[in-house]
Amino acid sequence: MTSTTRLTVAQALVRFLAAQHTERDGVRQRLIGATWGIFGHGNVAGIGQALLEHAEEMPYHQGRNEQAMVHAAVGYARQSGRLSTHAVTTSIGPGATNLVTGAALATINHLPVLLLPGDVFATRPADPVLQQLEVPYAGDVSVNDCLRPVSRYFDRITRPEALIPSALAAMRVLTDPVETGAVTLALPQDVQAEAYDWPEEFFAERVWTVRRPGADPAELAGAVRAIRAAKRPLVVAGGGVHHSRAEEALAEFAAATGIPVASTQAGKGSLRHDHPQDVGGIGHTGTATADELARTADLVIGVGTRYTDFTTASGTLFGNPDVRFLNLNIAPFDGHKLAGRPLIADARSGLTELTHALRPHAYRVAGGYATEYTEDKERWEQRVDACYEVDEPDTRPTQPQVLGALDELADESDILINAAGSLPGDLHKLWRTRSPDQYHLEYGYSCMGYEIPAAIGVKMAAPDRPVWALVGDGTYLMMPTEIVTAVQEGIAIKVLLIQNHGYASIGGLSESVGGERFGTAYRYPAEDGSYTGPPLPVDLAANAASLGMRVLRAKTVRDLREALAEARAADTPTCVYVETQTADTVSGAPPAQAWWDVPVAETATRPSAVKARELYERHVSTRRRHL
Repeated sequence: MTSTTRLTVAQALVRFLAAQHTERDGVRQRLIGATWGIFGHGNVAGIGQALLEHAEEMPYHQGRNEQAMVHAAVGYARQSGRLSTHAVTTSIGPGATNLVTGAALATINHLPVLLLPGDVFATRPADPVLQQLEVPYAGDVSVNDCLRPVSRYFDRITRPEALIPSALAAMRVLTDPVETGAVTLALPQDVQAEAYDWPEEFFAERVWTVRRPGADPAELAGAVRAIRAAKRPLVVAGGGVHHSRAEEALAEFAAATGIPVASTQAGKGSLRHDHPQDVGGIGHTGTATADELARTADLVIGVGTRYTDFTTASGTLFGNPDVRFLNLNIAPFDGHKLAGRPLIADARSGLTELTHALRPHAYRVAGGYATEYTEDKERWEQRVDACYEVDEPDTRPTQPQVLGALDELADESDILINAAGSLPGDLHKLWRTRSPDQYHLEYGYSCMGYEIPAAIGVKMAAPDRPVWALVGDGTYLMMPTEIVTAVQEGIAIKVLLIQNHGYASIGGLSESVGGERFGTAYRYPAEDGSYTGPPLPVDLAANAASLGMRVLRAKTVRDLREALAEARAADTPTCVYVETQTADTVSGAPPAQAWWDVPVAETATRPSAVKARELYERHVSTRRRHL
């Protein structure tokens, strides 16, 4: 007879989660390292009570914003190589819907996170209950259904026994390198508190093996033929290189073949900045070196990339009439993009197999091609030096000079986190990445507000390393609340807060598409209704200090260097606040080296929009379908 234990659904779920582990390459770790939660009537007596009941088995962290809790869990998951993540529990209603943005971010970036929102009563003793959305045509719909399209797995647990297959399915998806993303188990508040006799086997320790599938022999042979035939091959390294921990395999492949490696935002750091084959970022925010190579490449070898429009310059970057694509990807969906030759495999396994398969006849690119990209890279590095250079250390810095000051200080241990604004473009072009996980850019969803909570999650996963959240004023105002969490938990993140009085990135974009920076500055309204008056008297440094963070104000480049060094050495949460030199320009970094499609008004009377449309039509004419 099977032995059972009587527990509530919530208690059983917490015990189950505490017993789940992952294993890859012989290394085992907990799958759900902790649970974040904000409690309300939809989860306080269920998951809340269960976390109290089983506090020794499941660590708990208190958050301030439900979206931010997801960001923290995602930051932890990425730093953990997708082998460990956190769960997030909320009440019903707005607590649950606040999860949607974080869930979309996790799923788009293929990062695992477990969401446990409370839900309305399964037994419906009274309708409607507080915060319930009434849907006249469907009695089984709640606001949690908003999470369906942004989740890789969704289930509503309306009976205790339904938890068993659903929980197992949730773990399968979280640990699947192809399917992983946000997983949602919606938990009606009455079911959470309901008791059931659970089989003890449900709580047995389980180990979920994270696969490293190798390539199909026929696909591998085809890939080798394609590479051997190429004269100007180029690797595009995406986030899949990092998820697979394939950086060493990529370095070996690049060194053996001489093929240059460009990187997407998610893939930057796949090679160190000083590796001979590293040519920097690719696409709209990329380097001139990488983008020129892309325009003439006859074979593009995508490794773990989704080929977003920033990477392909909205279909205008890969201009060689004979260009073909070879896509090494663990996901068949991405492996077939751009009509490419698929090589469906784990990034590390596939790169290792490619390197070995090419060795018998020692394929290597021509010397002239290697000299070309090496010299181009040297010229780009000179441009980076010029952006970082400071003639007057007692003046306000430009944004690139802010990055230059951090570049002088950082070593392999530092981790930089960013997601939105003008910083991603500057970082992709200029930052010299020193370690595989130093460059943490969330650019799949480019979600303002990600940086500070994600830094908390990263610091939890890497407690002995300096973790920097690089934040503009627009992003800071979106979500500074988790500063309180960092202070409460003693998580010594470093926040580099850059004040440029508005949405600098979108302001520049607006100007380029004929929008004349309308509605993008943080200023008082002028008489004509435009926001072109004096800057708002908002003191973000004082705000950060009011939330409990130590704040260092830097007025000059000299001050900035001293403040960054002090913050880096600090063992408490510390913010460095700096106002950049030019409030009305984007950053002073090199302009975009490739186009990005943002449609321009087809008819307009304002000259700026008319001119922008003419330029837009010229760019559109160069777009092509890769078939």
